[in-house]
Amino acid sequence: MDDYATSDDDYHYSDQDDSVDGFDNDDQDIPLLSSKAPSTQVITKESLLAAQKEDLRRVMDMLSVREQHARTLLIYHRWDVEKLFQVYVDKGKAYLFAEAGVSVDESRESGSSVRSSVLCEICIEDVPSDEATKMDCGHCFCNGCWTEHFIVKINEGQSKRIRCMAHKCNSICDEAVVRTLLSRQHPDMAEKYERFLLESYIEDNKRVKWCPSTPHCGNAIRVEDDELCEVECSCGLQFCFSCLSEAHSPCSCLMWELWAKKCKDESETVNWITVHTKPCPKCHKPVEKNGGCNLVSCICGQAFCWLCGGATGREHTWSSIAGHSCGRYKEQEKTAERAKRDLYRYMHYHNRYKAHTDSFKLESKLKETIQGKIAISEEKDSTVRDYSWVNNGLSRLFRSRRVLSYSYAFAFYMFGDELFKDEMSEAQREIKQNLFEDQQQQLEANVEKLSKILEEPFETFSDDKVMEIRMQIINLSTIIDKLCHKMYECIENDLLGSLHLGIHSIAPYKSKGIERASELSVCWNNKVNNTGVTAELDRPSGSGSSEDNSGCSSRKRARKEGLGGGGGGSDGGFFDLNLPAEFVDRN
Repeated sequence: MDDYATSDDDYHYSDQDDSVDGFDNDDQDIPLLSSKAPSTQVITKESLLAAQKEDLRRVMDMLSVREQHARTLLIYHRWDVEKLFQVYVDKGKAYLFAEAGVSVDESRESGSSVRSSVLCEICIEDVPSDEATKMDCGHCFCNGCWTEHFIVKINEGQSKRIRCMAHKCNSICDEAVVRTLLSRQHPDMAEKYERFLLESYIEDNKRVKWCPSTPHCGNAIRVEDDELCEVECSCGLQFCFSCLSEAHSPCSCLMWELWAKKCKDESETVNWITVHTKPCPKCHKPVEKNGGCNLVSCICGQAFCWLCGGATGREHTWSSIAGHSCGRYKEQEKTAERAKRDLYRYMHYHNRYKAHTDSFKLESKLKETIQGKIAISEEKDSTVRDYSWVNNGLSRLFRSRRVLSYSYAFAFYMFGDELFKDEMSEAQREIKQNLFEDQQQQLEANVEKLSKILEEPFETFSDDKVMEIRMQIINLSTIIDKLCHKMYECIENDLLGSLHLGIHSIAPYKSKGIERASELSVCWNNKVNNTGVTAELDRPSGSGSSEDNSGCSSRKRARKEGLGGGGGGSDGGFFDLNLPAEFVDRN
């Protein structure tokens, strides 16, 4: 294994290339852009309608269907357009429609003869034909029965797929009919129905999820490629898209869930009590021994043997307690030793996890200090004019410090008995643990040296000394980036990749840090597609939609009214590294 031990001889510098992988030495205000389009997008309250329309138009164009039918198909397939098209290609249009409950009534559209009255089979009453409604499936009932049916289904939470009232009919009711009938007498239910239809794009879409910020920023995030990723919302929150927890790689989602629970609950306190105290045999309160004698007394007055916990008299000698002997082995002693061992193991990993977490918080305060040092240095008459390498080094420090912190939580479960006891032999476990810990220690040593160098008062140094510091920071940043890559490759290939239990996957490592989602455009043109269907979305009734002079629709999302919009804008590119949200400069 390559040794990245940190000594002064390890540094190398090339005059031909002043930048390192993932770092540009241009002005810090210029964002680092990717050569490809961003793979994540922010869906705000205003752009939610446009995002939904984008998928609806694709299905309407491909299948030559109306908007409500396209929405029904997409809701059934959880807004997975590619999966919907695959079913269409493999099994045909008839199967696709029948499976999703879509019916197209040709006679309804051709204008067949209409009777003056119809018999409603629900209320068994004759009603005028203009007071009855026929769905695409061909079933016709009175408007009153339809309305009550819609209200019941909406209150039951089935508003996104309301089925026909006819017995054994699986057809989905036309959303335009539902909207029209409800708005006549129950406009509040019509608005609720509209909101559910709109939010189904997020609630039922595996590639779109609400930002888990508290209070809620009102944004959602859509990923285009891999669902197993870490993203940054425009509000500044960085989170795991898969489990909506804080960004936690290289831990898998299950590992982080267990670790977070273990750190928050009182299980380790219980373990400490088990190891260091014994219950009184009379009042059962925990008693801690504060002397060398193994005959102890509880505050209730009961005397008992510390070795076995049995109640005794108060007389004892240096070798025995009156009327009592407990020298034989009992299973409880073995249990206590196991609990003690597990507690010490947890404390080892937790102490190091917390140490790096605390260091991250303290080093986050360096940003303001370093900006002051840069300002002082730029005012000096110096040949060094570019100090972006300092900010890049600080960003690398933040990223690698978080990786180190979460790596200890990963190691706790990877090499413990809770998840992978039967997946590895003891010999295999030892080999893999040594491999991982070697890389972890190398990364840790270089991160600590980078942290020390960044705290140097370089604003007081000569130009030659500043250039030396510059070379050290650039080269240490390169080394740390390579070590992080190697650690992630080791975890994915040598550790998790060799297991039979394939439920543990981690978000990939990115040198530039967590990608900031770009803003989704909220404007669209009202064009007519090749099916003859107008591409403009129907305006929801009672939704409070508005339109400005630019033709862009603006709609407030009713789900979290009053919680405020996403704080801060997005530059639409990549953020250099995952700086803490509270320390990011936003325009």
